[in-house]
Amino acid sequence: MTLVPVKGHAGGLPVGTRQPRHGGGRLPPRWSQPHSPRMPHAPAVSAGVSLDGMIIALMTLSVASMLALSSGMLTHWNVHYLTAGGNFYEKLHPATYLALMAFGLMLFRSGDPIGQINKLFVENKLILVYLMCWSFLAVQMVVLDRPFTVIIDTFLLPVILCLVIWQLPQSRMTPIIWAVHLLILLNVVIGYYEYFSGHRLIPLTLGSVVVFGEWRSSALLGHPLTASGIVGAYVMALALRPSLIPPAVLRLPILALCLASLMVFGGRTALVTVLLVLGTIAASRMLDLLRGGRTTLPAAIATICLLFAGAIVIFAAFDLGIFDKMLLRFSSDKGSAMARIATFNLLSHFDWHELLLGPDPARVNALQAQLGLNYGIENFWISCAVQFGVLHTAMITIGLVCLFAEIVRRSHRAVWAIILLIFVIAASSVSFSSKNIQLAQFVALIVLLLPQERARAAQTPRRAVRSAPGRPQGVGHP
Repeated sequence: MTLVPVKGHAGGLPVGTRQPRHGGGRLPPRWSQPHSPRMPHAPAVSAGVSLDGMIIALMTLSVASMLALSSGMLTHWNVHYLTAGGNFYEKLHPATYLALMAFGLMLFRSGDPIGQINKLFVENKLILVYLMCWSFLAVQMVVLDRPFTVIIDTFLLPVILCLVIWQLPQSRMTPIIWAVHLLILLNVVIGYYEYFSGHRLIPLTLGSVVVFGEWRSSALLGHPLTASGIVGAYVMALALRPSLIPPAVLRLPILALCLASLMVFGGRTALVTVLLVLGTIAASRMLDLLRGGRTTLPAAIATICLLFAGAIVIFAAFDLGIFDKMLLRFSSDKGSAMARIATFNLLSHFDWHELLLGPDPARVNALQAQLGLNYGIENFWISCAVQFGVLHTAMITIGLVCLFAEIVRRSHRAVWAIILLIFVIAASSVSFSSKNIQLAQFVALIVLLLPQERARAAQTPRRAVRSAPGRPQGVGHP
């Protein structure tokens, strides 16, 4: 058969060959289909990737500023964060500005901010309840003409951190997680330096008052109790989730270094809580072994060696008097216990109307000075009742319960130990009842270091195995 080229066709067709039909639902040959460009989707993808990079950078800076820029440091740099005077923009922490910028970029990442907000609240319904409770407190601040920046750093920043971090892919969280590890270890090292040298890098301040004669280290976190709480939470996260630092050769020295630093920072509440949690874990593990549990021989040998080495180091430290100052705090707390008793007596000086909606701030300050509570009311709920009233304290407590319920749902089971520490700190110190970012620091540690484990890839679907070629499928093969 002879091939006769046809005009208008480059390759030519055999004589008698029918032209391809384009009707009847049959697709034309590949060489006759118009090429549909796929490049219009590339700019959207690249824009989303660049926005994700900007959000990661802003969140890294926000978390870093929370762990490195304390209120004392801002005061030392003449920023009127806690002191009187200054401009409005000085009253918010830099971490809040950075987190709000990251939140704004996250809303526009998909090009539909309204849809993104709707998605956030559909996925996190309890966060909406928390924001409703927070809005009641904000309205009270505006109506009573009180500074409302207190509730932004203290109660709004933790929610912004959660909403942004939960929307980011876990594979791209490495810079933020590295910032958490490095800055906490930096604070621990600075704490040791301040304790043994007697020189404080940043003066310890309470508002505009500089505190002298305090031996406890504060490092970059600004206050000994804040530093001990954050480091204590980090210790429990490392102990309960070893995958944070998988090599045991690296994790165990870091764990011991941070645990010993609690004696340097001088936080009795954090130290006792951490020791109780770790002791409970060790006792439960020992009980499992006595009941027939299995362990590897190298692990048993390493544990015995570490116990003996730890005992030697502890006895040597006690003999050298390194921790004498901390031990004296358990026998002489310099009036801290009396201050807690005076905290409960403070409530008896207000009538029911004042307690319900919040008394006059000038009257509260006068009574605190009279009762010797110049450094604050060392209980979160009593302090909130005195500042905002019982009604709004109940609302913000309900909101916090909803917030932590959402956090627990998305977190590793080790989160319960940190929640216990947060509850104990709130019940025994000023904590979150004053203007600070301590609650945001705890929340950042939880959502970054203790996300929920996802092991879907490790599970092999049975259907894929049973539907292999050559195997029949029927009623008995679901």
